[in-house]
Amino acid sequence: MDQPGIQISAFDCDIIRSAFIKSVLEQNIPEDQWRAKATLLITEFMGSADIEPELLEWIVRK
Repeated sequence: MDQPGIQISAFDCDIIRSAFIKSVLEQNIPEDQWRAKATLLITEFMGSADIEPELLEWIVRK
């Protein structure tokens, strides 16, 4: 991420993406709400609202 001191590893990215996929399937979240759900997961995990657009796109890709 762009904030100093906040780093996200490839492993952390995989964890977030797995949690996203599981929540979408379990909660039957419509595709038009995926970005909002992914943003919430990333924000909660990172403790920051500053989200890299590329990370968000990678998490929500099919």
